[in-house]
Amino acid sequence: MRFGYRDACLRHETGTRHPESSDRLRAIRRRLSRLHEVEYEAGELATREAMERVHNSAYLDEVESFCADGGGTWDADGVGVEATWEAARASAGLSVWAANAALDGAQGGDTPFASGRPPGHHAEPDEAMGFCFLGNAGVAAADALARDDVDRVAVFDWDVHHGNGTQKMFYERGDVHYSSIHERGLFPGTGHVDEPGRGAGQGTTLNIPYQGGCGDREYLAAIDDVLRPGLERHDPDLLIVSAGFDAHEHDPISRMRVSTEGYGAMARRLDDLCDDLDAAIAFVLEGGYGLDALADSVAMVHETMHGRDPLEPDGEANDRARERLDEVRAEHGL
Repeated sequence: MRFGYRDACLRHETGTRHPESSDRLRAIRRRLSRLHEVEYEAGELATREAMERVHNSAYLDEVESFCADGGGTWDADGVGVEATWEAARASAGLSVWAANAALDGAQGGDTPFASGRPPGHHAEPDEAMGFCFLGNAGVAAADALARDDVDRVAVFDWDVHHGNGTQKMFYERGDVHYSSIHERGLFPGTGHVDEPGRGAGQGTTLNIPYQGGCGDREYLAAIDDVLRPGLERHDPDLLIVSAGFDAHEHDPISRMRVSTEGYGAMARRLDDLCDDLDAAIAFVLEGGYGLDALADSVAMVHETMHGRDPLEPDGEANDRARERLDEVRAEHGL
């Protein structure tokens, strides 16, 4: 894989006890240094034009001024410093780089992975939330649609939290399909089965709110039985994976049970799906707060895209997960 990375993302300081720290990127870099064939790209800072495709201009002015004044506490979860504005633009810009690199033909071992921070999927068009200031995947999706060779984009969010920001950006649009597997009851409390989109976007939002304790079998069943038919119907030119790794069995802030191998198996499923759809694929880092679990899982995705065969789980998804998938299929007519 080719990894998007900028040192500016390290300078977004959140304090010693904040789970979303620069140590996350350092841990990933240390782990990847043990592997061969890892390349890094700096990308460009996200432009005002790219950001305004999904964010209100007045909101962008507010965040920029907040940082220019030295930052501070934005809300209960959000912390910023003067360098946060550049870090946020760098993280969004890396996501734009990843989407364009994928569309320009990167695949297999060259598949792009934007490893920036702060993460993005909670940032709404006019509000920062949940550690996020700019909607990285959303900025990248909207930027891709500005190309002449792209008609439809999909964003699949496997972070343990629902990406309320990404969903809100595209809820009434038919050219972006947003889907999410997340733990029911966690922040931000959105992402219900009966949120399928509205207007031109009817049917293009697909949520799978699983109960705590789901793992590899349940996540792979969701991809095979719900995501695949949903994306086959949408027929995207590009799939952006909002790749949070906080559903890992060793992550400190969730109750999900996805293994390191499970993330590799999901990446393989998605890569195969994109081959079948003739769609490009790019990965954008979201959450993941157990440093070893995060770093090992990113490395597993990297190795999988280089041809490693991840272990497949035995058995079937549990009954409660199957019932939830039946609800999603009924909601979307799949």
